[in-house]
Amino acid sequence: MPGKSLLTAALAALVLAPTALAQERVLMPGVTYERQVQFTTHGPVAVHVLRGPRPTGLYALKPILSNDLVIGRERVTQMQRRLSTTATVAGVNGDLFNFSVGSPSGLTMLNGVLASQPNPDRSSAGIDPEGTLRVDRIRFAGTWQGAGQRRPLVLNRPPNPGGTALFTPSYGPATPASTQTVELTLSPFPAAQPLRDLVGTVVGAKEGGGTPIPPGGAVLVGRGATGAGRMATEAPLGTNVNVRLTLTPDWSSLVDAVGGGPLLVKEGKAIFRSNELFSIAQLVPRQPRSAVAQTQDGRVILVTVDGRRAGYSVGMTNFELALLLTRLGAWTGIGLDGGGSATMAFEGALLNRPSDGAERAIANSVNLFYYGVHVPELPEEVVSPNGDGVDDRQLLAYKIVRPSTVNARLIAPDGTEQPVDVGGRTTLGTYRFPWTAAAPEGTWRFVVDSTDDLGRVSQAERQFSLNLTLGALTATSARRGRPVRASFTLTRPARARATVLTASGATIRTLPARALPAGAQSLSWNGRFASGVRARVGRYQFRLTAQNEVGTVSLTAPFRVRR
Repeated sequence: MPGKSLLTAALAALVLAPTALAQERVLMPGVTYERQVQFTTHGPVAVHVLRGPRPTGLYALKPILSNDLVIGRERVTQMQRRLSTTATVAGVNGDLFNFSVGSPSGLTMLNGVLASQPNPDRSSAGIDPEGTLRVDRIRFAGTWQGAGQRRPLVLNRPPNPGGTALFTPSYGPATPASTQTVELTLSPFPAAQPLRDLVGTVVGAKEGGGTPIPPGGAVLVGRGATGAGRMATEAPLGTNVNVRLTLTPDWSSLVDAVGGGPLLVKEGKAIFRSNELFSIAQLVPRQPRSAVAQTQDGRVILVTVDGRRAGYSVGMTNFELALLLTRLGAWTGIGLDGGGSATMAFEGALLNRPSDGAERAIANSVNLFYYGVHVPELPEEVVSPNGDGVDDRQLLAYKIVRPSTVNARLIAPDGTEQPVDVGGRTTLGTYRFPWTAAAPEGTWRFVVDSTDDLGRVSQAERQFSLNLTLGALTATSARRGRPVRASFTLTRPARARATVLTASGATIRTLPARALPAGAQSLSWNGRFASGVRARVGRYQFRLTAQNEVGTVSLTAPFRVRR
């Protein structure tokens, strides 16, 4: 059977593929990131994985609309930076979209308010108040009623000939340009929540598009003789118009939702064919892809797979993505837009390599929000205040997104504490504190406790080492094929290893480790690769790593290979 052979091939290519070990980074409290490389018969596959807790309390899983509007496009990194004072944010791209207009192809619901209607032929993903990810195909029915019977309408999209559309402030500043419409301004008009009677008064009427959409209002647009005629007859100035927006199944209790598809994982099982409205060209070729999923105990998984880059990452088929999610522990999972849109970012910085060569502006994104205190990654993993002017200081920082009472402190290796910042803080954003390192040597902890104005308690911390073992590294430039000497000092005995790197950081030679005593020391490189070929003329780096009972410390010095 063709289906069985496809399934077998996918399993062989993905599930049985060796995976390179990936080091996990803590992005923010409870949220980690790792990059995996899988080696398949089709080529390498670079996989980016974000994991976070159940989205309740200090966490939320929410879509972000580009520019906070249905129309227009924006990069994921721009969306995150725009909201950086309201939360610490990590996420991926969202729904498929209209490339020219920028409107999402399916559902967008923000804080219980509809911004765009679902595509009934594709799955949508929603988050309920308990933080559970729900995936289903959702049907939309909108109606308006003036002095006559209920009439159908669409939400925040141009109506068909003879039809009617409701445009809310989520759409944009004005209705689309048109020459075949009659447009009624409703003010005031409530937020577009599903399964509620939304009543607004007609306060203005005009022909043609480009009608301003007032804050706290809406515009009802009738197209063609039928749509415009009904509105003129049934909704003259001063009429109360009743609008009702219905989602089936009933998602009116959900907090946030986004369109996407197809369904990838249901009750822990990968879905081979969901029978959603996607073409073979969208599902079968190996492409960059993104997905959002949840484990059975509620933990969130966000995934982006790079692709279209031979030798780096060839991407995945849709079913291979489903298998990947199950391997990561997903109980429920849904695909998002792929191709050049596939993006993963944290706090406005890219984590993956988009296939366009640069990040694409898109319609919306799906993000994990964290509202507690956040300590960014420290610039120095090891500080060494040994007088050589290198890595002598650490820059400590924390971020708050609500007025908070903060206790920030350094905990030394011997357990003693040094206060860094204590008290109430009302200015939102990042607080920075340069710290000049001082003994004792060992592992230090920067810990920040916070209680915000809502009474929510959070804590964040980062660790770093203080190590005086290695200092004063210099490397002498030399002619091509001649030895390059590196000089340095050790304050105590250590096992030293030297690595020669290109200017961009690629390793070209690793020298054997040597046990060295304290004092002035030197190591040399013969200017050749391990094969014996002489290194080319250019810029290089000499990295020295010293390891002993205190820990591991590294320094890097530049040099040149001359003609």
